[in-house]
Amino acid sequence: MVIRWKITIPELTGDAQRTAYLYFPESYGREPSRRYPVLYMFDGHNVFFDTDATYGKCWGMQEYMDRTRTQMIIAAVECDHSPNNGRLREYSPYTFSDPQFGRIIGRGKLTMDWFVHSFKPYIDNRYRTIPDRSHTFIAGSSMGGLMSLYAVMAYNSCFSRGAALSPYLHAMETEITDLIRRAPVSPDTVLYMDYGSEELKSHPRITEGFGRICSRLMEKGVLLESRIVPGGEHCEASWERQIPFFMNTLLYRP
Repeated sequence: MVIRWKITIPELTGDAQRTAYLYFPESYGREPSRRYPVLYMFDGHNVFFDTDATYGKCWGMQEYMDRTRTQMIIAAVECDHSPNNGRLREYSPYTFSDPQFGRIIGRGKLTMDWFVHSFKPYIDNRYRTIPDRSHTFIAGSSMGGLMSLYAVMAYNSCFSRGAALSPYLHAMETEITDLIRRAPVSPDTVLYMDYGSEELKSHPRITEGFGRICSRLMEKGVLLESRIVPGGEHCEASWERQIPFFMNTLLYRP
């Protein structure tokens, strides 16, 4: 079951409303004493419903969770759709320049502060979550993938595991490398990262950067699973096919 409701994020977009989404496994309603880990996701409008998705195709997370009976809550929030690069600003932890979009003033720290200090407490106070770090995960793709990597590094006391699909790294590799070097990271930190082989054909420099970032993460002691997805593209349909891979990583217990 997925519920939707309207929220505001005053720190980012004032009184403008956006949609928040919450997925519950079927057992939530019939096991009132049971508590659940939580996966937070970016671009919530693309996670569950084709009718809400930007390009008419969602990740299909509800279908996957129901089919596999994965016992987890998913909390996802719609991005800022404002035409003045709202999503890029909201999902970038650093200011950067892009040939297509110009100079983007990164507000990703504000976004993550809201997730950690406002949205997560709201979810934990109202629903039967397991709120500790070991049961709190985060995932996203593209700019949301960048934010997932950033969250696991910069907010490691909150998120123990993350999934960064097709993360937007090339414009701020230096900043991300420095973050990885400086961040106090727990040795049980788990991260999944991937790129599609087809998207890399269009951006050959990303392959080199991806390798360097992976090396820095492993040197830091992060338990990393990295993949080049055969035939993978930069789109929701491709990311949907990677759900079993990143979910197995997030939930793996020795």
